[in-house]
Amino acid sequence: MAKDYFKVFDFIFVGAGISGPFIANDLCKGGANCLMLEAGNHYTRRTYPTNGLDGTSQMYWAGGLELGHDAKIAFLRPKVVGGGSIMNQALVDRFDDVALDDWKSVSGIKDFSMADMATWYDKAESEIEIQEIPAKFRNKNAEIFDQGFKNLNFDNAPLRRAQNDCRLEEGNCCIECLNGCRLGSKQSTPETVLKTALENGLTLASQVEVTQIIAKNGDIRVIGRDAMGGQVSYRAHNLVLGGGAIGNARLLLNSGFGKKLPHIGQGFFCHPQFMSFGIYDEKINSHLGAFQAFKSDDKGFRQEGFKLENVYAGPEGIALLVPDFGRIHHEYMEKLSHFACIEVCTRDTNPGQIKVNRKGKALIRKEQNKEDINRYEKGAKVIDDIFKSTGAKEIVHGRFGIGLHLMGCCAIGTDPATSVIDPEFRLHGHGNIFAADSSIFPNAPGINPSLTIMALSKKAAAGILRSR
Repeated sequence: MAKDYFKVFDFIFVGAGISGPFIANDLCKGGANCLMLEAGNHYTRRTYPTNGLDGTSQMYWAGGLELGHDAKIAFLRPKVVGGGSIMNQALVDRFDDVALDDWKSVSGIKDFSMADMATWYDKAESEIEIQEIPAKFRNKNAEIFDQGFKNLNFDNAPLRRAQNDCRLEEGNCCIECLNGCRLGSKQSTPETVLKTALENGLTLASQVEVTQIIAKNGDIRVIGRDAMGGQVSYRAHNLVLGGGAIGNARLLLNSGFGKKLPHIGQGFFCHPQFMSFGIYDEKINSHLGAFQAFKSDDKGFRQEGFKLENVYAGPEGIALLVPDFGRIHHEYMEKLSHFACIEVCTRDTNPGQIKVNRKGKALIRKEQNKEDINRYEKGAKVIDDIFKSTGAKEIVHGRFGIGLHLMGCCAIGTDPATSVIDPEFRLHGHGNIFAADSSIFPNAPGINPSLTIMALSKKAAAGILRSR
């Protein structure tokens, strides 16, 4: 039986990842009555999954990996309250002139510059704690990365991380953070702005998947399914989309908005990331301590369209990437403690597309062109040189790429024929439907998007409050 809650909210938010909670926090402070709907579960510090298999199966769409039409890249899309702020290593960087100038050119929006964005970056950073991994806590995996860069005369830099007191002196390991931080150190939205928004009156309903939007005469109705499969329906004066590239595109297409906005689902980008492993005689123990501390900071790499980071993953993830089968695969897995790991992340150039089939399921079409493959190969060559210069006995490249930082499909811009969201963060032609998450990115920046999502969300919230 359908449930229809007669209360009319000022705003309904679809998605409780990064963007939605930042906007809701400011709107709730401003006195708005807000409801936030999230398809995933609402975990706490005490209930996060304690191993990678459970984390992957419980906290991602499709139980972990979503494949495109050619199965060459596996896409990771969080399905949990907190979204990408939970399932990441909390890296926060401001965009540079390269990324913002490209956005300005593609979107026609003049506000995309470092000077114009600085205020919003400042406001976003004021909501979270940002730290670097102290040198004394960097593990052997990080040390290999740093030494390799020095050997080859490339520039690197410490990663800026949204964290506060990881208590590394007690032996805590960052590998746990990939399934949610039980210390509350990671500055995920449930620990920061979502927590404040709830204190200021936000209503949060988890395990509610929104399947349709009906916008008519200034009224918004959202229809969805609850955890038991029952239909639910809510009403509001305004809607904020925060379901990310695939989620927003799927919802808008299934709701018929594509008829007037043909660019919905177009321009799907990601940052394909490819892990490579150096195998050493001595134990590296990359899973212990603070394994992700450095990034490349070399202007040459930026111009070539790739960056490097020292990373790691749980054994269930690495098992998918190391080559071969049977005995040979088993021998690789027995050497895990001897693995160091570096990934190359490419700045995506070839836009993909999200469509929906007759049942409303999202279909991903995403290919790498020659330029994208060339960028990966250049980055992989540098990784080879780093591992060789630091004494690796064998180098293994992961069998396929992981599509992280899913972006686009609802690009921001001035022209409704080539974009979906207008410069005021409104859906073209709809003054009461907003978006400021990664779905509005007009292309791939080649830089971690989290902080920019926060900054854009702060800017969008300020505009919404001014117009009320």
